[in-house]
Order: sequence, then structure tokens, then C-alpha cells
Amino acid sequence: MRSIVTGGSGFIGSNIVDGLLARGDEVTVLDDLSTGRRENLDGALANGAELVEGDIRDQAALIELAERVRPETIFHLAAQIDVRRSAADPAADARINVEGTINVLAAAQAVGARVVNSSTGGAIYGEGRTIPAPEDHPVAPEAPYGQSKFAAEGYCELFRRLHGTSTVSLRYGNVYGPRQDPLGEAGVIAIFCGKLLEGEQPTIFGDGLQTRDYVFVGDVVRANLAAADSDASGPINIGTGVQSSVVDLVEALAPQAEGRFEAVMAPERPGEVRHIALDATRAGELLGWSAEVGLSDGLAVTLDSLR
Repeated sequence: MRSIVTGGSGFIGSNIVDGLLARGDEVTVLDDLSTGRRENLDGALANGAELVEGDIRDQAALIELAERVRPETIFHLAAQIDVRRSAADPAADARINVEGTINVLAAAQAVGARVVNSSTGGAIYGEGRTIPAPEDHPVAPEAPYGQSKFAAEGYCELFRRLHGTSTVSLRYGNVYGPRQDPLGEAGVIAIFCGKLLEGEQPTIFGDGLQTRDYVFVGDVVRANLAAADSDASGPINIGTGVQSSVVDLVEALAPQAEGRFEAVMAPERPGEVRHIALDATRAGELLGWSAEVGLSDGLAVTLDSLR
């Protein structure tokens, strides 16, 4: 099998690349390396993967790459993921997340490839009205990022109806695990692990009782491979269905610290979702998938990867 992974030098993308190589796929990575890291692909490149530096906003280049590689599947992970940046410049966010996805779909259409689109659960649903939230939960993004990812899903469905392009969108919970950058715009688990290893204290914004659905990156890789091998379409939640609070994370990590590891409280950040978790029943029915890695085991693996 031949695959293209857009955003393949990033946190989730590089783990998917490794999963594809492990099952024997020929893998081409397309990445502009603006946020991804080339070193995330060191092992993959040594094992035969190809890295092409490019931008998903360049449709002609995407189609040319697809026609050269002739992939059966395009795993689409390249995106603008910074929620604060999306709020500051919604148009730039849309050019990458919406227009970029349209270009990926055009490339897939040109060669008859299936698109496994990486989307988001919490950022699309907003505040959880039903928890865990099913795929038909009301759409109420609280940032342009969530809106752009929802629009990208819509174009995946449009290309399926209009052109017969095979597409599916995976709505992730809060993904964490090895290669997530503990600096900058990263998940709270990576940030807290980084603080712990530096002997620093974690900062909690608000009361720390806000909850998320934390899903381990290895489980996300399995979901992507299962989605590629299926004929499922539309949005599919990829999460655990379990709510964990920020306070829970601090308490789970504290025993791993050499010294004190206690939260420093800071003012609540406006616009932050209080509670969300994802109902992954549809993933079980359509993909035969369910999360396998519990939070405590996933935290241990993530922490060890950063040591």
C-alpha cells in the first residue's frame, strides 16, 4: 500500500507514519516543517519514508505529488492548530484548514485515493450538552479553529457526494503521548510533563475542574489505520468517553516528581470549554476500534519519552 501523510512530521502525523511503515506501507510525508520537526521522522526516513517539503495551500503541487506517488490513502493532518492564533487571524486559519483541505481532496480525486481527515471533537462541539458527546451533538465551536475544522469536514462530505471521493473524518479527543512538544502550543499533558522534568510547578487556569477526554496517540494511530481500511464515511469520534480534570492530571503525575509538584493557580481563561468527552460508540461499530491505553499508563509512557 502507498500512503501520503500531510503534516507527517508533527506529533500525531509522525506516529501515524511509523504505524504505516510497521505494517509495510510505502509512505510519503508532505510537510512545510513550520511546526513539525524533521527529527520526528529520523527513524521513518531511515526505514524508507520520503519527506517532501510543501504547503497544502499549493493545490497544483499537491496534485502533482499525488499523481507521482499514486497513493491508495491520504492521511490529512496538516493544519493550523493554535486556537489563539485562529482567534487573532481567522482568515489565515481558514486558508490552511479549509482551503488546504479542499486542495488535499482535489489531489485525492485526481488519483482515486481515500482521505482520512483528522478533525476535532471538543473544538467542534464546544461545551458538552450531552457527555459523552455523540457525533450528532450540536455544533457550537468557541474558536475559529473549531469552525474551520467543521468546514473541512463539510468539504470531505461534499467531495464524497459530488465526486465519489472516499472520505472519513476522525474527531479526536485531547490527544497526548510521545513527541508532543512540551513547549509552546501543546497539550496540557505534555506541558505538565515538561514542568515536572524541569523541577517546576504546573499552572492551572481557573479551578482545575474543567474536564477533557484524553486519548493516547497510539490509540489514535490504530483508529487511522482502521479508518483507512474501512469504507466508513462522515464524522467518527475517537476518544475514551472518560472525563479527566486538570487537577486529576496533576495528582496522577505528582508521584513521578522528585520533589514537590503542586499546581499554581491562575485566573480562568475566557472562552474555555468546561466539560467535554466523546462517545466513541460509532468508532466501535464502523471501525472495530476502542481506546486501549488508560490515562495512567499513557502518562507513564509520555513521561518516559521526555526523559
